[in-house]
Amino acid sequence: MEFDMNRRSSIGLALVCCLALSAAQAADQPTSLAVLNAPRSPASGIEIQTEDVTRFYKIYDAAGDHPTAEQLQYDYLGPGTEGLHHLMKVRNVTAERIAQAIATRPELYVGARACMAVLPRVRERLDIAFGKLVAVYPESQKPPVTIVIGRGRPLAISGPGDGVQIGLEVICSPIGRFLSPNIDDRFVHVTAHEYIHSQQDPGLSNNEHPTVLERSLLEGAAEFMGEMISGDVAYGAFRESTKGRENEIEARFAADTDKTDLSDWFDNTTADKLGDLGYWVGYRIVKSYYQHAPDKRRAIREIIQMHDPHAFLDKSGWHPGVVLK
Repeated sequence: MEFDMNRRSSIGLALVCCLALSAAQAADQPTSLAVLNAPRSPASGIEIQTEDVTRFYKIYDAAGDHPTAEQLQYDYLGPGTEGLHHLMKVRNVTAERIAQAIATRPELYVGARACMAVLPRVRERLDIAFGKLVAVYPESQKPPVTIVIGRGRPLAISGPGDGVQIGLEVICSPIGRFLSPNIDDRFVHVTAHEYIHSQQDPGLSNNEHPTVLERSLLEGAAEFMGEMISGDVAYGAFRESTKGRENEIEARFAADTDKTDLSDWFDNTTADKLGDLGYWVGYRIVKSYYQHAPDKRRAIREIIQMHDPHAFLDKSGWHPGVVLK
């Protein structure tokens, strides 16, 4: 959900700049490392791995909050999970960059240490959400969700076959008013959104030069299905910011669907203004598709497995300003 949009990443780079919430609010009491890693057998069959966080804070605490790059490499990154190693590979997460982030932005790591208290609650809610996904989409792949500590970005990445990696130090930071101010809700809805990306068609989601329509439908499907299984979208602020402007926004979108310049629709949120309207329009197209579908279970399968965006759009019943239930 950091919005530098490597195709494997979701919700946007610019939000990292939007400061709004103290991470300390996330925790009622510190959580013991042993509690986080107690053996579990999730009902959904989808693991939520927290051992990287546990290992990081053992090193962090022992080093007086200032572990060296060498300690981080050999004691944290080296023995890390597959999810952590994937993040290292695709997003240039190194021991040196983590050590630099700890030195320059220590509040991220102090906040994440306190924020560990939310993880048991989040795990329970996500297991329920993932159980709903498996119920409505039995074909679900079940890669793990891995909670990690990184270099202050990205917030989250995901992709077909790669599972989901969430940066605890980022999602628990003051990342902005455009995501849920409640850290439990934020964690659940962002992770649900990202998990849908892990199910999508690789040919479409790995396209390095998507059109406005392609990118919007990928994100819209993740928003819609994430809402279905977790109770809300990741980008809740669009409800107010788009009210009464539906036809105007979507008429502009209809003219831009085949453009590969995404700058009017993605990665354009600032500290003062919510952009990234491609998420919202994509969500509305997908919701229209679902509402018009006579067979809802088949519609869910077609939403997740979508590979022909124009055919999907044509079948959706969407038009600028469409009224949805």
